[in-house]
Amino acid sequence: MTLATMPTPGDTRWFVHDRFGMFIHWGLYAMGARHEWLRHAEKVPTEEYDRKYFTRFDPDLFNPEAWAQAAADAGMKYMVITAKHHEGFCLWDSAHTDYKATNTPAGRDLLRPLLDAFRRKGIRTGLYYSLIDWHHPDFIIDPHIGPYRESPERAAMNQGRQQARYAAYMRDQVRELLTRYGDIDVMWFDFSYPKPDGSGKGRADWESEKLYALVRELAPKIVLDDRLDMTDGWDIKTPEQFNPRGWVHHEGKPVVWEACQTFSGSWGYHRDEQTWRSSEELIRTLIDMVAKGGNLLLNVGPTARGEFDHRALARLGDMGGWMRRHNRAIYGCTQAPEGFQAPQDCRLTWNPQTRRMYVHCFAWPYKQLWLDGFAGKVEYAQLLHDGSEVEFKGLEPWQAEHWGGHEQRSGSLALRLPVDKPPVAVPVIELFLK
Repeated sequence: MTLATMPTPGDTRWFVHDRFGMFIHWGLYAMGARHEWLRHAEKVPTEEYDRKYFTRFDPDLFNPEAWAQAAADAGMKYMVITAKHHEGFCLWDSAHTDYKATNTPAGRDLLRPLLDAFRRKGIRTGLYYSLIDWHHPDFIIDPHIGPYRESPERAAMNQGRQQARYAAYMRDQVRELLTRYGDIDVMWFDFSYPKPDGSGKGRADWESEKLYALVRELAPKIVLDDRLDMTDGWDIKTPEQFNPRGWVHHEGKPVVWEACQTFSGSWGYHRDEQTWRSSEELIRTLIDMVAKGGNLLLNVGPTARGEFDHRALARLGDMGGWMRRHNRAIYGCTQAPEGFQAPQDCRLTWNPQTRRMYVHCFAWPYKQLWLDGFAGKVEYAQLLHDGSEVEFKGLEPWQAEHWGGHEQRSGSLALRLPVDKPPVAVPVIELFLK
């Protein structure tokens, strides 16, 4: 039996089918090209940051159709774009701030054409909105986050600031985003950091209940993440930059979840960052998430001129090549039911509608692959990349010692595989179950 998740307020049916999405982190920090947290890491004052970047932001090569095409070709079915990141800069023409793309040399709303381009490709759209804002005059500067966190002038700088006014500003902007930019499928808030001594920020600072109520009023079916510091009301858990060991649970119950990860060590464009993951490892990560009942939201950090980094394009292309032949082992799939055991160095994904099981081979075995618990349950098997038949044989108890050397082999299937690994990053065997 496949795990049943806790019911969600939003409509997550499409979400658990589509499985693979694109995160996009884009803002003024792309000009610095050394991580989206550069204001925090380098304690860059507002005046300096804006003089260098806000007054020169001009993504003249920005082509939203090309971004959407890259996502579609990679097999991604939804996207989430940073409408506003922690720096406070807005990609859209907000009526509630001057700190926006229309007031830079870009001179235009960058969000609308981006959302439209992805929709034209049949890709669902999502918006990331930072709860943190290092630019807003009412955001209380705390000792944990931002360029002034350790400043001796912090207390003086907070004089006259009102966090409640900032919370109202957020609601005003979220209303804009959810009423002026068409149907939005995902709302991704980021992030809360409450502290026992009250020095951090959580639901009271964001007035999360009011913000949540607004979102549900304007978009009842929207998929909402879990970062408002609320115990309930969210739809998805969002483990960041790691692979969970199994299906993610909350209070002992399985939930809808999505891992968000980067190609390298940075979310924003980082010119000199060198720890880029290989295409094969990224494909294995996608498989691993689906095999545990989750999604993968994989991030791209475009350049300041508005293009995807060549390293990102190469990996997206490789993932798309694999997905073109293997996407039915991802879309609509989830964790295998109890009683089916993945072979060593393999992962299982399961489509409950088609009753097909997929064996993803992270390491190619020599001639045979044992499937414990599958005896008598498989009608047909084939390699998914080319549809070529894979012969198999169940074992009688008297054959177990000869073929496997231990008792569990009596309930196993032996798949007869080609000696040479198929010419794909991760070969997949499709099993048609009875």
